[in-house]
Amino acid sequence: MTTVVKDSEAVIVIPVDAATAQAYTSASPEDQLRMQLMLRFHLRAWITDSCRPLHAIMDDIGQTAKVRGLTPEILEEILREEGLVS
Repeated sequence: MTTVVKDSEAVIVIPVDAATAQAYTSASPEDQLRMQLMLRFHLRAWITDSCRPLHAIMDDIGQTAKVRGLTPEILEEILREEGLVS
């Protein structure tokens, strides 16, 4: 992982799979910003809650996704489209 500090923000480089990288680089600048903000939020929550077990944090993320309309069927479709499940 690489970290570059610029003004009050830092830029980090995190390895991801090719499909994730492709999805990010082909997204519009607005969608890229949304992804950055979502990742920033989740990383900050994970760091803040680092004393909580990982499964509890993941349960919270799952509940948030459910409230926002993510169903098991939609998740499975997304994972299938990304080639992460067959």
